[in-house]
Amino acid sequence: MPPQKNAHRPHDFMGGLSRREAGDFTTDKRVLALVGMALIVGTGGAFAAWVLVSLISLVTNLVWFHRFSIAAVSMAQAPRSVWMVLIPILGGLVIGLMARFGSEKIRGHGIPEAIEAILIGGSRMSPKVAILKPLSSAISIGTGGPFGAEGPIIMTGGAIGSLFAQCFHLSSAERKTLLVAGAAAGMTAIFGSPIAAVMLAVELLLFEWKPRSFIPVAVAACVSICWRPFLFQAGPLFPKQFHMDLPWWGILLCAAMGIIAGLQSGILTTLLYRIEDLFEALPIHWMWCPALGGLFIGLGGLIEPRVLGVGYDIIDGLLNSSILPAAVLTILLVKAAIWLVALSSGTSGGVLAPLLIFGGALGWLVGLFLPGDPGFWALLGMAAMMGGTMRAPLTGTFFAVELTGDVSALLPLLAATVAAYAVTVLLLRRSILTEKIARRGQHITREYGIDPFEFSRARDIMIRQVDTFPAEMTVGEATNFFMATPKTHRVYPVVDGRGIVKGLVSRGDALRWQQDGTLADQTLGDLVSDASLPTAHPDDTVGYVADLMLATDAGRIPIVDPENGQLRGLVARKDLLRLRHSLRATETERQPYFGSRRQTGEGHLGEGRM
Repeated sequence: MPPQKNAHRPHDFMGGLSRREAGDFTTDKRVLALVGMALIVGTGGAFAAWVLVSLISLVTNLVWFHRFSIAAVSMAQAPRSVWMVLIPILGGLVIGLMARFGSEKIRGHGIPEAIEAILIGGSRMSPKVAILKPLSSAISIGTGGPFGAEGPIIMTGGAIGSLFAQCFHLSSAERKTLLVAGAAAGMTAIFGSPIAAVMLAVELLLFEWKPRSFIPVAVAACVSICWRPFLFQAGPLFPKQFHMDLPWWGILLCAAMGIIAGLQSGILTTLLYRIEDLFEALPIHWMWCPALGGLFIGLGGLIEPRVLGVGYDIIDGLLNSSILPAAVLTILLVKAAIWLVALSSGTSGGVLAPLLIFGGALGWLVGLFLPGDPGFWALLGMAAMMGGTMRAPLTGTFFAVELTGDVSALLPLLAATVAAYAVTVLLLRRSILTEKIARRGQHITREYGIDPFEFSRARDIMIRQVDTFPAEMTVGEATNFFMATPKTHRVYPVVDGRGIVKGLVSRGDALRWQQDGTLADQTLGDLVSDASLPTAHPDDTVGYVADLMLATDAGRIPIVDPENGQLRGLVARKDLLRLRHSLRATETERQPYFGSRRQTGEGHLGEGRM
């Protein structure tokens, strides 16, 4: 086979993997198919949100007010009686039975389960979860559970996207895209917050930043917001314009509010999992724990009925400053207490609405001592609590803007959420969402950056001074070389007179040839020429070289000139590790630039020998 042909052959032994032209993104035309699917998934997520909200209202009206209606109702109207204690207990018992004999995945607030499905389960969810999760959440919230509907709809919408994706020949990454698209569509429909839903996908669910996933998710959110006026209402959920005229130093007050919310978030997260440990230590089956949590819910309802259910009326009251300070303090303490106990018991419900109430109530109380409307500081507390607890500051910022429609609050909101985010990141190793997953033995990192294997080229890490064997060398000479030379490399490229690589010879080859005396006079060029020898070009990405190694089980890849096939270098596995080390060094090695001796011409990854 002529060397020129060998240099240009397609790498079909890679199972379809081929070189790609250098570019900013790897997205191809398959994204258009995902966009088409996202239109359907976005519609499904929007209608699933309507079904969930309607079920919650239906259960609430049936058990508390004895009427068949899906109209939204405030729990402030619920009468105090013995039924206020018994109803949450019965609701918790039903949830426990559904979890034990239906699916245990309905327990919890939904987002950790969605993350697990994405990272561990190949983005596959079962039809059982798609049905039982909204039903169990409706029962839990409708019978007084102090939860929100966003966690369950994120899981339900994700299940819709996952089930739809499983009907087609899609990769795990493509299924993930549709799963997250369904989750974003559900959140958009409930809160009218498409931008925040997309940001939540980016900051929390996708674990990547690629057009392949971002575009379909954004399309699904846009589709959902178009359906929202027909299913819920048009415009912001809690329309409010504050028109705050803060002084130049007012941004410091906003950051201080974020710090307070961050500390509040850290305390609640720590208490939540300590109470969960207490539930796990109880000498009873976990099926009974939601009923025990229901007892605390009912007792809290006797103190203040408004703490039961989702509590959107509380959020509205905080933003409009229509609740008395004593009532705000009572709601904060009682709802936080029953929420901690109920969620730790393993029932079904979301965390977003309660976080808004906790952060908003504390922000409103602090705002009594700050300039301006306390409702403004309540909004900052809500956003900061959400951004810090979920470790999603941009989501919290845009969510608050879309919740009220007040764009003028964007900068103060950003300062508050970033401050809360900084506090929780420094105080807690994991968030309220990932701690549960970690306790199941799965560690998750929320940081990601550019893959150095895709950023670097083979020329950056290849060994340039390559020791080679001439193609005219006989097998006997090669064997004697390995036997006589004290220090040899494991592998030597074999090149002809023009420097074109013909194959590779290893120490193992020499030992094997030594057993066969008939091979001693054969030349290496005749013996090792292999049309399927994997080679790469200097401009190929290191990621391509690594994939080539895995596909061919090769420990070293010759780097050849794409024009004439001449050997230019060699990449070994240790060179990949050296690149990883150099990336770590950029994070850990610290030295001043000015006043230090600059080193030039050193540190090139490819200057070493084999």
